[in-house]
Amino acid sequence: MTYRNLDKTGGYRRLLALAGDYKPFDFRRILDARRVEASRVPLAAGLTFSWAAKALDQRVLEALGALAEEQELIPKYRALLEGETANTGERRKVLHHLPRSRDGLSHTGKPVLHEGRDLGDFYRKELDRFSAFAGAVHEGTIRGSTGKVFSRVVQIGIGGSDLGPRALYLALESWAQKEGKQKLRAGFISNVDPDDASLVLASLPLEETLFILVSKSGTTQETLANELFVKDKLRKAGLNPAGHLAAVTSETSPLAHNPAYLDSFYIDDFIGGRYSSSSAVGGVILSLAFGAGTFAQFLAGAREADLAALEPDVLKNAALLDALAGVWERNFLGYPATAILPYSQALSRFPAHLQQLDMESNGKRVNRDGEPVAYSTGPIVFGEPGTNGQHSFYQLLHQGTDPVPLQFIGFAESQRGEDVEVDDSFSQAKLLANLAAQIVAFAKGQDSPDANKAFPGGRPSGLIYGKRLDPAALGALLAHFENKVMFQGLIWNLNSFDQEGVQLGKVLTKKVLAARTGGIAAAGDGAAGNGALDAYGKLLGL
Repeated sequence: MTYRNLDKTGGYRRLLALAGDYKPFDFRRILDARRVEASRVPLAAGLTFSWAAKALDQRVLEALGALAEEQELIPKYRALLEGETANTGERRKVLHHLPRSRDGLSHTGKPVLHEGRDLGDFYRKELDRFSAFAGAVHEGTIRGSTGKVFSRVVQIGIGGSDLGPRALYLALESWAQKEGKQKLRAGFISNVDPDDASLVLASLPLEETLFILVSKSGTTQETLANELFVKDKLRKAGLNPAGHLAAVTSETSPLAHNPAYLDSFYIDDFIGGRYSSSSAVGGVILSLAFGAGTFAQFLAGAREADLAALEPDVLKNAALLDALAGVWERNFLGYPATAILPYSQALSRFPAHLQQLDMESNGKRVNRDGEPVAYSTGPIVFGEPGTNGQHSFYQLLHQGTDPVPLQFIGFAESQRGEDVEVDDSFSQAKLLANLAAQIVAFAKGQDSPDANKAFPGGRPSGLIYGKRLDPAALGALLAHFENKVMFQGLIWNLNSFDQEGVQLGKVLTKKVLAARTGGIAAAGDGAAGNGALDAYGKLLGL
Protein backbone atom coordinates (compact mmCIF):
# COMPACT_ATOMS: atom_id res chain seq x y z
CA MET A 1 0.00 0.00 0.00
CA THR A 2 1.06 3.55 -0.68
CA TYR A 3 0.30 6.45 1.65
CA ARG A 4 0.13 9.70 -0.31
CA ASN A 5 -1.20 13.19 0.25
CA LEU A 6 -4.60 13.98 -1.23
CA ASP A 7 -3.20 16.57 -3.64
CA LYS A 8 -0.78 14.04 -5.09
CA THR A 9 -3.61 11.87 -6.42
CA GLY A 10 -5.23 11.87 -9.83
CA GLY A 11 -8.60 11.92 -8.05
CA TYR A 12 -7.78 15.28 -6.50
CA ARG A 13 -7.20 16.88 -9.89
CA ARG A 14 -10.33 15.29 -11.35
CA LEU A 15 -12.55 16.46 -8.48
CA LEU A 16 -11.00 19.93 -8.54
CA ALA A 17 -11.99 20.23 -12.19
CA LEU A 18 -15.57 19.20 -11.39
CA ALA A 19 -16.09 21.45 -8.38
CA GLY A 20 -17.03 24.64 -10.16
CA ASP A 21 -20.23 23.10 -11.52
CA TYR A 22 -21.55 22.08 -8.08
CA LYS A 23 -21.41 25.24 -5.98
CA PRO A 24 -24.22 25.89 -5.43
CA PHE A 25 -25.92 22.63 -6.35
CA ASP A 26 -29.26 22.73 -8.17
CA PHE A 27 -31.40 20.82 -5.69
CA ARG A 28 -34.59 22.54 -6.90
CA ARG A 29 -34.47 20.64 -10.14
CA ILE A 30 -33.23 17.21 -9.07
CA LEU A 31 -34.32 16.62 -5.45
CA ASP A 32 -37.46 14.53 -5.85
CA ALA A 33 -38.99 11.28 -4.57
CA ARG A 34 -37.05 9.15 -7.04
CA ARG A 35 -33.71 10.61 -5.94
CA VAL A 36 -34.57 10.16 -2.26
CA GLU A 37 -35.44 6.51 -2.86
CA ALA A 38 -32.31 5.85 -4.92
CA SER A 39 -29.99 7.41 -2.34
CA ARG A 40 -30.64 4.94 0.48
CA VAL A 41 -27.58 3.01 1.71
CA PRO A 42 -27.99 0.37 4.46
CA LEU A 43 -25.78 1.15 7.45
CA ALA A 44 -26.22 -1.45 10.25
CA ALA A 45 -28.64 -2.42 13.05
CA GLY A 46 -31.62 -1.19 11.03
CA LEU A 47 -30.12 2.23 10.24
CA THR A 48 -29.95 3.73 6.76
CA PHE A 49 -27.88 6.58 5.31
CA SER A 50 -29.39 8.86 2.67
CA TRP A 51 -27.28 11.16 0.49
CA ALA A 52 -30.17 12.58 -1.59
CA ALA A 53 -29.61 16.13 -0.32
CA LYS A 54 -25.83 16.00 -0.82
CA ALA A 55 -24.24 17.85 -3.76
CA LEU A 56 -23.57 14.56 -5.53
CA ASP A 57 -24.42 13.13 -8.94
CA GLN A 58 -23.11 10.30 -11.07
CA ARG A 59 -19.98 12.17 -12.19
CA VAL A 60 -18.96 13.10 -8.65
CA LEU A 61 -19.82 9.68 -7.22
CA GLU A 62 -17.68 7.99 -9.85
CA ALA A 63 -14.78 10.36 -9.16
CA LEU A 64 -15.08 9.80 -5.40
CA GLY A 65 -15.18 6.04 -5.90
CA ALA A 66 -12.02 6.26 -7.99
CA LEU A 67 -10.35 8.34 -5.27
CA ALA A 68 -11.27 5.69 -2.68
CA GLU A 69 -9.59 3.04 -4.81
CA GLU A 70 -6.56 5.21 -5.53
CA GLN A 71 -6.07 5.94 -1.82
CA GLU A 72 -6.62 2.20 -1.08
CA LEU A 73 -9.07 3.00 1.70
CA ILE A 74 -10.50 -0.49 2.18
CA PRO A 75 -7.08 -2.24 2.14
CA LYS A 76 -5.79 0.32 4.66
CA TYR A 77 -8.83 -0.25 6.87
CA ARG A 78 -8.24 -4.01 6.71
CA ALA A 79 -4.60 -3.51 7.67
CA LEU A 80 -5.65 -1.38 10.65
CA LEU A 81 -8.07 -4.08 11.79
CA GLU A 82 -5.33 -6.68 11.52
CA GLY A 83 -3.00 -4.72 13.80
CA GLU A 84 -0.83 -2.58 11.54
CA THR A 85 0.91 0.33 13.28
CA ALA A 86 -1.63 2.92 12.15
CA ASN A 87 -0.80 5.50 14.85
CA THR A 88 2.47 6.59 13.28
CA GLY A 89 3.15 9.43 15.72
CA GLU A 90 3.18 7.15 18.76
CA ARG A 91 4.11 3.98 16.81
CA ARG A 92 1.06 2.06 18.04
CA LYS A 93 -1.63 -0.21 16.71
CA VAL A 94 -5.19 1.19 16.54
CA LEU A 95 -7.57 -1.38 18.00
CA HIS A 96 -10.79 0.29 19.12
CA HIS A 97 -12.69 -2.05 16.78
CA LEU A 98 -11.36 -5.19 18.47
CA PRO A 99 -13.33 -5.03 21.77
CA ARG A 100 -16.49 -5.15 19.65
CA SER A 101 -15.60 -8.64 18.42
CA ARG A 102 -17.32 -11.27 20.57
CA ASP A 103 -14.59 -13.84 19.98
CA GLY A 104 -11.72 -11.38 20.33
CA LEU A 105 -10.58 -12.00 16.76
CA SER A 106 -10.09 -9.61 13.85
CA HIS A 107 -12.42 -9.66 10.84
CA THR A 108 -10.18 -12.34 9.30
CA GLY A 109 -10.84 -14.73 12.19
CA LYS A 110 -7.23 -14.40 13.36
CA PRO A 111 -5.93 -13.03 16.66
CA VAL A 112 -4.20 -9.66 16.87
CA LEU A 113 -0.88 -10.13 18.66
CA HIS A 114 1.60 -7.74 20.26
CA GLU A 115 4.84 -9.08 21.68
CA GLY A 116 3.21 -12.48 21.91
CA ARG A 117 0.10 -11.24 23.71
CA ASP A 118 -3.36 -11.90 22.25
CA LEU A 119 -4.93 -8.44 22.56
CA GLY A 120 -8.43 -9.53 21.62
CA ASP A 121 -8.31 -12.11 24.39
CA PHE A 122 -7.20 -9.38 26.80
CA TYR A 123 -10.14 -7.14 25.86
CA ARG A 124 -12.58 -10.06 26.06
CA LYS A 125 -11.39 -11.04 29.53
CA GLU A 126 -11.71 -7.46 30.77
CA LEU A 127 -15.25 -7.40 29.34
CA ASP A 128 -16.03 -10.59 31.28
CA ARG A 129 -14.53 -9.13 34.45
CA PHE A 130 -16.42 -5.85 34.45
CA SER A 131 -19.63 -7.60 33.37
CA ALA A 132 -19.30 -9.87 36.42
CA PHE A 133 -18.51 -6.85 38.62
CA ALA A 134 -21.64 -5.07 37.40
CA GLY A 135 -23.70 -8.20 38.07
CA ALA A 136 -22.34 -8.43 41.61
CA VAL A 137 -23.24 -4.77 42.23
CA HIS A 138 -26.76 -5.34 40.92
CA GLU A 139 -27.19 -8.44 43.08
CA GLY A 140 -25.95 -6.58 46.16
CA THR A 141 -22.90 -8.80 46.60
CA ILE A 142 -20.72 -5.71 46.26
CA ARG A 143 -21.95 -2.88 48.48
CA GLY A 144 -20.81 0.46 49.83
CA SER A 145 -18.67 0.87 52.93
CA THR A 146 -21.69 0.97 55.26
CA GLY A 147 -23.40 -2.02 53.67
CA LYS A 148 -25.88 0.00 51.59
CA VAL A 149 -26.72 -1.34 48.12
CA PHE A 150 -25.45 0.93 45.36
CA SER A 151 -28.17 2.91 43.56
CA ARG A 152 -25.95 5.47 41.79
CA VAL A 153 -22.76 5.38 39.75
CA VAL A 154 -20.64 8.40 38.83
CA GLN A 155 -17.81 8.44 36.28
CA ILE A 156 -14.85 10.71 37.01
CA GLY A 157 -12.93 11.42 33.81
CA ILE A 158 -12.35 14.04 31.14
CA GLY A 159 -12.14 14.17 27.35
CA GLY A 160 -12.64 10.71 25.89
CA SER A 161 -13.20 9.32 29.38
CA ASP A 162 -16.27 11.53 29.70
CA LEU A 163 -17.74 12.75 26.40
CA GLY A 164 -18.39 9.37 24.76
CA PRO A 165 -19.63 7.49 27.84
CA ARG A 166 -21.79 10.44 28.90
CA ALA A 167 -23.32 10.77 25.42
CA LEU A 168 -24.05 7.04 25.27
CA TYR A 169 -25.56 6.91 28.75
CA LEU A 170 -27.90 9.81 27.98
CA ALA A 171 -28.77 8.20 24.64
CA LEU A 172 -30.01 5.04 26.36
CA GLU A 173 -31.42 6.36 29.64
CA SER A 174 -35.01 6.82 28.44
CA TRP A 175 -34.90 3.55 26.49
CA ALA A 176 -33.66 1.68 29.57
CA GLN A 177 -36.32 3.15 31.84
CA LYS A 178 -39.07 2.22 29.38
CA GLU A 179 -37.69 -1.31 28.90
CA GLY A 180 -37.06 -1.91 32.61
CA LYS A 181 -33.28 -2.09 32.05
CA GLN A 182 -32.17 0.77 34.30
CA LYS A 183 -30.06 -0.70 37.09
CA LEU A 184 -28.24 2.35 38.51
CA ARG A 185 -28.69 6.03 37.78
CA ALA A 186 -25.48 7.54 36.45
CA GLY A 187 -23.74 10.89 36.71
CA PHE A 188 -20.49 12.36 35.46
CA ILE A 189 -17.78 14.65 36.84
CA SER A 190 -15.30 15.99 34.31
CA ASN A 191 -14.35 19.65 34.69
CA VAL A 192 -11.57 20.55 37.14
CA ASP A 193 -13.77 23.52 38.07
CA PRO A 194 -14.76 22.52 41.64
CA ASP A 195 -18.31 23.66 41.01
CA ASP A 196 -18.79 20.67 38.70
CA ALA A 197 -17.97 18.04 41.32
CA SER A 198 -19.68 19.99 44.09
CA LEU A 199 -22.97 20.23 42.21
CA VAL A 200 -22.98 16.54 41.24
CA LEU A 201 -22.12 15.37 44.75
CA ALA A 202 -24.76 17.60 46.36
CA SER A 203 -27.52 15.56 44.72
CA LEU A 204 -26.18 12.10 45.62
CA PRO A 205 -26.83 9.67 48.45
CA LEU A 206 -23.11 9.10 49.06
CA GLU A 207 -23.62 5.86 50.98
CA GLU A 208 -25.24 4.40 47.85
CA THR A 209 -22.88 5.84 45.24
CA LEU A 210 -20.11 4.03 43.37
CA PHE A 211 -17.48 6.19 41.65
CA ILE A 212 -15.57 5.04 38.57
CA LEU A 213 -12.22 6.79 38.17
CA VAL A 214 -11.11 6.68 34.52
CA SER A 215 -7.55 7.61 33.54
CA LYS A 216 -5.38 5.48 31.26
CA SER A 217 -2.15 6.95 32.62
CA GLY A 218 -3.40 7.34 36.18
CA THR A 219 -1.92 10.85 36.16
CA THR A 220 -4.57 13.00 34.42
CA GLN A 221 -4.48 16.24 36.39
CA GLU A 222 -8.18 17.13 36.25
CA THR A 223 -9.31 13.58 37.01
CA LEU A 224 -7.01 13.15 40.00
CA ALA A 225 -8.07 16.54 41.38
CA ASN A 226 -11.71 15.46 41.16
CA GLU A 227 -10.90 12.10 42.76
CA LEU A 228 -9.41 13.91 45.76
CA PHE A 229 -12.48 16.17 45.90
CA VAL A 230 -14.75 13.10 45.98
CA LYS A 231 -12.61 11.29 48.57
CA ASP A 232 -12.71 14.36 50.80
CA LYS A 233 -16.51 14.46 50.60
CA LEU A 234 -16.75 10.74 51.36
CA ARG A 235 -14.48 11.00 54.41
CA LYS A 236 -16.39 14.01 55.76
CA ALA A 237 -19.56 11.92 55.43
CA GLY A 238 -17.93 9.21 57.55
CA LEU A 239 -17.42 6.83 54.60
CA ASN A 240 -14.36 4.84 53.56
CA PRO A 241 -13.48 5.90 49.99
CA ALA A 242 -12.02 2.47 49.22
CA GLY A 243 -15.53 1.05 49.50
CA HIS A 244 -16.92 3.44 46.91
CA LEU A 245 -14.28 3.63 44.19
CA ALA A 246 -13.32 1.51 41.19
CA ALA A 247 -10.83 2.38 38.45
CA VAL A 248 -10.43 2.03 34.69
CA THR A 249 -6.79 2.44 33.79
CA SER A 250 -3.75 0.81 32.20
CA GLU A 251 -1.94 -2.08 33.84
CA THR A 252 1.13 0.08 34.42
CA SER A 253 -0.56 3.10 36.01
CA PRO A 254 -0.51 3.96 39.74
CA LEU A 255 -4.20 3.02 39.88
CA ALA A 256 -3.57 -0.59 38.82
CA HIS A 257 -3.75 -3.37 41.41
CA ASN A 258 -4.37 -0.73 44.04
CA PRO A 259 -6.18 -1.64 47.30
CA ALA A 260 -7.64 1.88 47.39
CA TYR A 261 -10.22 0.66 44.83
CA LEU A 262 -12.85 -2.06 44.88
CA ASP A 263 -11.44 -3.25 41.57
CA SER A 264 -9.49 -1.97 38.58
CA PHE A 265 -10.32 -2.71 34.95
CA TYR A 266 -7.75 -2.35 32.22
CA ILE A 267 -7.29 -0.70 28.85
CA ASP A 268 -4.11 -0.22 26.84
CA ASP A 269 -2.37 2.28 24.59
CA PHE A 270 -3.87 0.81 21.42
CA ILE A 271 -7.28 2.40 22.10
CA GLY A 272 -7.30 6.21 22.11
CA GLY A 273 -9.53 8.11 24.52
CA ARG A 274 -12.04 9.42 21.98
CA TYR A 275 -12.34 5.91 20.52
CA SER A 276 -12.62 4.16 23.89
CA SER A 277 -16.37 3.96 24.52
CA SER A 278 -16.43 0.32 23.34
CA SER A 279 -13.76 -0.61 25.90
CA ALA A 280 -13.89 -0.61 29.68
CA VAL A 281 -13.95 3.22 29.54
CA GLY A 282 -17.58 3.13 28.41
CA GLY A 283 -18.35 -0.49 29.22
CA VAL A 284 -18.01 -0.32 33.00
CA ILE A 285 -20.44 2.53 33.56
CA LEU A 286 -22.90 1.41 30.86
CA SER A 287 -22.91 -2.15 32.25
CA LEU A 288 -23.47 -0.82 35.78
CA ALA A 289 -26.21 1.53 34.61
CA PHE A 290 -28.07 -0.78 32.20
CA GLY A 291 -26.68 -4.29 32.61
CA ALA A 292 -24.05 -6.29 30.74
CA GLY A 293 -26.66 -7.53 28.25
CA THR A 294 -27.44 -3.99 27.10
CA PHE A 295 -23.76 -3.24 26.60
CA ALA A 296 -23.41 -6.47 24.61
CA GLN A 297 -26.20 -5.31 22.28
CA PHE A 298 -24.40 -2.00 21.84
CA LEU A 299 -21.17 -3.81 20.92
CA ALA A 300 -23.03 -6.03 18.45
CA GLY A 301 -24.44 -3.01 16.63
CA ALA A 302 -21.00 -1.42 16.44
CA ARG A 303 -19.47 -4.65 15.15
CA GLU A 304 -22.10 -4.89 12.43
CA ALA A 305 -21.25 -1.36 11.29
CA ASP A 306 -17.51 -2.13 11.36
CA LEU A 307 -17.99 -5.12 9.07
CA ALA A 308 -20.31 -3.15 6.76
CA ALA A 309 -17.54 -0.56 6.37
CA LEU A 310 -15.38 -3.21 4.65
CA GLU A 311 -17.68 -3.15 1.59
CA PRO A 312 -15.59 -1.99 -1.41
CA ASP A 313 -18.55 -0.57 -3.38
CA VAL A 314 -18.86 3.06 -2.33
CA LEU A 315 -22.61 3.12 -3.00
CA LYS A 316 -23.10 0.22 -0.57
CA ASN A 317 -20.78 1.46 2.18
CA ALA A 318 -22.43 4.18 4.27
CA ALA A 319 -19.36 5.17 6.30
CA LEU A 320 -17.12 5.35 3.24
CA LEU A 321 -19.65 7.33 1.19
CA ASP A 322 -20.28 9.73 4.08
CA ALA A 323 -16.53 10.25 4.44
CA LEU A 324 -15.99 10.87 0.73
CA ALA A 325 -18.92 13.29 0.58
CA GLY A 326 -17.38 15.18 3.51
CA VAL A 327 -14.04 15.46 1.71
CA TRP A 328 -15.87 16.67 -1.43
CA GLU A 329 -17.54 19.39 0.66
CA ARG A 330 -14.38 20.33 2.57
CA ASN A 331 -11.73 20.31 -0.11
CA PHE A 332 -13.58 20.97 -3.36
CA LEU A 333 -16.66 22.98 -2.39
CA GLY A 334 -14.71 24.84 0.29
CA TYR A 335 -17.04 24.44 3.27
CA PRO A 336 -15.08 24.76 6.57
CA ALA A 337 -17.63 23.42 9.06
CA THR A 338 -20.25 20.73 9.51
CA ALA A 339 -23.23 20.52 11.86
CA ILE A 340 -24.54 17.39 13.61
CA LEU A 341 -28.31 17.73 14.05
CA PRO A 342 -29.98 14.77 15.79
CA TYR A 343 -33.78 14.98 15.92
CA SER A 344 -33.71 12.97 19.13
CA GLN A 345 -33.37 14.48 22.58
CA ALA A 346 -31.63 11.29 23.71
CA LEU A 347 -28.68 12.29 21.50
CA SER A 348 -28.32 15.67 23.21
CA ARG A 349 -24.61 15.16 23.96
CA PHE A 350 -23.77 13.12 20.87
CA PRO A 351 -22.67 16.21 18.87
CA ALA A 352 -20.21 17.08 21.64
CA HIS A 353 -18.69 13.61 21.46
CA LEU A 354 -18.47 13.78 17.66
CA GLN A 355 -16.86 17.20 17.96
CA GLN A 356 -13.99 15.66 19.91
CA LEU A 357 -13.88 12.55 17.73
CA ASP A 358 -13.56 14.55 14.52
CA MET A 359 -11.61 17.64 15.55
CA GLU A 360 -9.09 15.83 17.74
CA SER A 361 -8.56 13.13 15.12
CA ASN A 362 -8.29 15.16 11.92
CA GLY A 363 -7.50 18.64 13.18
CA LYS A 364 -3.97 18.23 11.82
CA ARG A 365 -1.73 20.37 9.60
CA VAL A 366 0.91 17.69 8.94
CA ASN A 367 0.57 14.26 7.36
CA ARG A 368 1.27 10.89 8.95
CA ASP A 369 5.00 11.42 8.29
CA GLY A 370 5.07 14.86 9.94
CA GLU A 371 5.18 16.82 6.69
CA PRO A 372 2.94 19.90 6.18
CA VAL A 373 -0.08 19.44 3.91
CA ALA A 374 -1.21 22.06 1.41
CA TYR A 375 -4.96 21.47 1.68
CA SER A 376 -7.71 21.77 4.28
CA THR A 377 -8.23 18.86 6.66
CA GLY A 378 -10.79 18.31 9.44
CA PRO A 379 -13.81 20.64 9.60
CA ILE A 380 -15.18 22.57 12.55
CA VAL A 381 -17.91 20.38 14.10
CA PHE A 382 -20.84 21.63 16.17
CA GLY A 383 -24.44 20.71 16.77
CA GLU A 384 -27.56 20.61 18.88
CA PRO A 385 -30.71 18.48 18.88
CA GLY A 386 -33.64 19.50 16.71
CA THR A 387 -36.00 21.19 17.16
CA ASN A 388 -34.04 23.24 19.73
CA GLY A 389 -31.38 24.19 17.19
CA GLN A 390 -34.04 25.56 14.83
CA HIS A 391 -34.68 28.31 17.39
CA SER A 392 -30.97 28.96 17.84
CA PHE A 393 -28.33 28.83 15.07
CA TYR A 394 -30.41 27.67 12.07
CA GLN A 395 -30.72 31.32 11.01
CA LEU A 396 -27.07 31.29 9.97
CA LEU A 397 -27.40 27.85 8.42
CA HIS A 398 -30.28 28.98 6.20
CA GLN A 399 -29.24 32.53 5.29
CA GLY A 400 -25.62 33.00 6.36
CA THR A 401 -22.85 33.77 3.91
CA ASP A 402 -21.06 30.44 4.39
CA PRO A 403 -22.96 27.22 3.62
CA VAL A 404 -22.52 24.55 6.30
CA PRO A 405 -23.01 20.87 5.39
CA LEU A 406 -25.48 19.20 7.73
CA GLN A 407 -25.79 15.71 9.19
CA PHE A 408 -29.34 14.93 10.30
CA ILE A 409 -30.25 11.92 12.46
CA GLY A 410 -33.83 10.80 13.08
CA PHE A 411 -35.97 7.90 14.28
CA ALA A 412 -39.53 6.95 13.39
CA GLU A 413 -40.43 6.09 16.98
CA SER A 414 -39.66 7.77 20.29
CA GLN A 415 -37.90 5.76 22.98
CA ARG A 416 -40.61 5.99 25.63
CA GLY A 417 -43.69 5.83 23.43
CA GLU A 418 -45.46 8.51 25.45
CA ASP A 419 -47.09 11.26 23.37
CA VAL A 420 -49.92 13.72 23.15
CA GLU A 421 -52.04 14.88 20.22
CA VAL A 422 -52.14 18.62 19.56
CA ASP A 423 -53.65 20.25 16.47
CA ASP A 424 -54.40 16.90 14.84
CA SER A 425 -50.88 15.44 15.19
CA PHE A 426 -48.70 13.88 17.86
CA SER A 427 -45.42 15.36 19.08
CA GLN A 428 -43.33 12.65 17.42
CA ALA A 429 -45.02 13.42 14.10
CA LYS A 430 -44.27 17.11 14.61
CA LEU A 431 -40.63 16.28 15.29
CA LEU A 432 -40.28 14.22 12.11
CA ALA A 433 -42.22 16.77 10.04
CA ASN A 434 -39.74 19.40 11.17
CA LEU A 435 -36.85 17.14 10.18
CA ALA A 436 -38.21 16.50 6.68
CA ALA A 437 -39.07 20.18 6.21
CA GLN A 438 -35.61 21.35 7.23
CA ILE A 439 -33.83 19.01 4.81
CA VAL A 440 -35.90 20.29 1.89
CA ALA A 441 -35.75 23.93 3.02
CA PHE A 442 -31.95 23.84 3.27
CA ALA A 443 -31.64 22.16 -0.11
CA LYS A 444 -34.21 24.03 -2.20
CA GLY A 445 -34.50 27.38 -0.44
CA GLN A 446 -37.12 29.94 -1.36
CA ASP A 447 -37.39 32.90 -3.75
CA SER A 448 -38.93 36.11 -2.50
CA PRO A 449 -39.02 39.74 -3.62
CA ASP A 450 -38.26 40.56 0.02
CA ALA A 451 -34.52 39.85 0.41
CA ASN A 452 -34.97 39.12 4.11
CA LYS A 453 -37.32 36.28 3.23
CA ALA A 454 -35.25 34.80 0.40
CA PHE A 455 -33.45 31.53 1.10
CA PRO A 456 -30.61 30.68 -1.31
CA GLY A 457 -30.83 26.92 -0.75
CA GLY A 458 -28.02 24.71 -1.96
CA ARG A 459 -27.20 23.74 1.63
CA PRO A 460 -26.20 20.04 1.47
CA SER A 461 -27.20 17.49 4.09
CA GLY A 462 -27.10 13.79 4.83
CA LEU A 463 -29.62 11.80 6.83
CA ILE A 464 -29.17 8.75 9.04
CA TYR A 465 -32.49 7.28 10.11
CA GLY A 466 -33.96 4.21 11.74
CA LYS A 467 -36.99 2.88 13.55
CA ARG A 468 -35.97 3.51 17.17
CA LEU A 469 -32.81 4.43 19.06
CA ASP A 470 -31.88 1.28 20.99
CA PRO A 471 -28.48 -0.13 22.10
CA ALA A 472 -27.69 -1.85 18.80
CA ALA A 473 -28.65 1.22 16.75
CA LEU A 474 -26.56 3.41 19.05
CA GLY A 475 -23.54 1.14 18.62
CA ALA A 476 -23.93 1.25 14.85
CA LEU A 477 -24.29 5.03 14.91
CA LEU A 478 -21.13 5.46 16.97
CA ALA A 479 -19.12 3.08 14.77
CA HIS A 480 -20.37 4.81 11.62
CA PHE A 481 -18.89 8.13 12.69
CA GLU A 482 -15.68 6.56 13.98
CA ASN A 483 -15.19 4.87 10.62
CA LYS A 484 -16.15 8.00 8.70
CA VAL A 485 -13.46 9.97 10.55
CA MET A 486 -10.94 7.17 9.98
CA PHE A 487 -11.62 7.08 6.23
CA GLN A 488 -11.29 10.86 5.97
CA GLY A 489 -7.97 10.74 7.80
CA LEU A 490 -6.74 8.13 5.33
CA ILE A 491 -7.87 10.27 2.39
CA TRP A 492 -5.99 13.27 3.82
CA ASN A 493 -3.00 11.03 4.73
CA LEU A 494 -3.17 12.03 8.39
CA ASN A 495 -2.50 10.19 11.62
CA SER A 496 -6.01 10.35 13.08
CA PHE A 497 -5.02 8.62 16.30
CA ASP A 498 -2.78 10.95 18.31
CA GLN A 499 -3.54 14.38 19.75
CA GLU A 500 -0.36 16.36 20.30
CA GLY A 501 -2.38 19.56 19.92
CA VAL A 502 -3.76 19.20 23.45
CA GLN A 503 -0.36 18.81 25.14
CA LEU A 504 1.17 22.31 25.08
CA GLY A 505 -1.53 23.84 27.28
CA LYS A 506 -1.05 21.04 29.83
CA VAL A 507 2.69 21.73 30.03
CA LEU A 508 2.19 25.46 30.51
CA THR A 509 -0.48 24.85 33.15
CA LYS A 510 2.09 22.98 35.24
CA LYS A 511 4.48 25.91 34.84
CA VAL A 512 1.86 28.39 36.06
CA LEU A 513 1.15 26.26 39.11
CA ALA A 514 4.86 25.82 39.80
CA ALA A 515 5.30 29.59 39.67
CA ARG A 516 2.92 30.01 42.61
CA THR A 517 5.52 28.61 44.97
CA GLY A 518 8.90 29.02 43.27
CA GLY A 519 8.42 32.04 41.02
CA ILE A 520 8.48 32.13 37.26
CA ALA A 521 12.16 31.18 37.08
CA ALA A 522 11.40 27.95 38.89
CA ALA A 523 8.57 27.36 36.46
CA GLY A 524 11.02 27.55 33.57
CA ASP A 525 9.33 30.40 31.65
CA GLY A 526 12.32 32.74 31.63
CA ALA A 527 13.14 34.87 28.63
CA ALA A 528 11.34 32.56 26.22
CA GLY A 529 7.95 33.55 27.59
CA ASN A 530 8.86 37.08 28.75
CA GLY A 531 7.05 36.39 32.00
CA ALA A 532 3.69 36.09 30.21
CA LEU A 533 2.66 33.03 32.22
CA ASP A 534 3.40 34.78 35.49
CA ALA A 535 1.57 37.91 34.35
CA TYR A 536 -1.58 36.05 33.36
CA GLY A 537 -1.43 34.01 36.54
CA LYS A 538 -1.33 37.19 38.62
CA LEU A 539 -4.10 38.73 36.52
CA LEU A 540 -6.32 35.77 37.42
CA GLY A 541 -5.45 35.94 41.11
CA LEU A 542 -3.00 33.02 41.31
